[in-house]
Amino acid sequence: MSDWIPIQFIDEEIAVGFRRPPVLEKKPEAPSTFTWRGETYSMAEVVSTWFDFGRKGRSARNMAPAHQETAGRRGSWGVGRFYYRVRTENGRAFDLYFDRAPENAGDRKGHWYLWREVRPVERPG
Repeated sequence: MSDWIPIQFIDEEIAVGFRRPPVLEKKPEAPSTFTWRGETYSMAEVVSTWFDFGRKGRSARNMAPAHQETAGRRGSWGVGRFYYRVRTENGRAFDLYFDRAPENAGDRKGHWYLWREVRPVERPG
């Protein structure tokens, strides 16, 4: 079994491509490609996925505790991130995320980011 360690922090917005458009726009699957700094990367494998629906900053204080617990499990509109650890066809591994937060009233779809490059570290035993 291997652990993963970050080797390069990036956190830049990226363009992504899908073989088939996501059924749910605010809950997409991992993309099949992404473009970062002019280079397109194709996915060879989705290593893992996870999500974080926790509210941050002011929005963490504007909800009753019982509702906040439910929203933390299921999400609420415009809150949360979906994370994907992927290995590209050229052998590099990255953590990507889709941030559901809208930037403004005219841009309500959310955005994709390349969070960091990672590499596996084998654990003994």
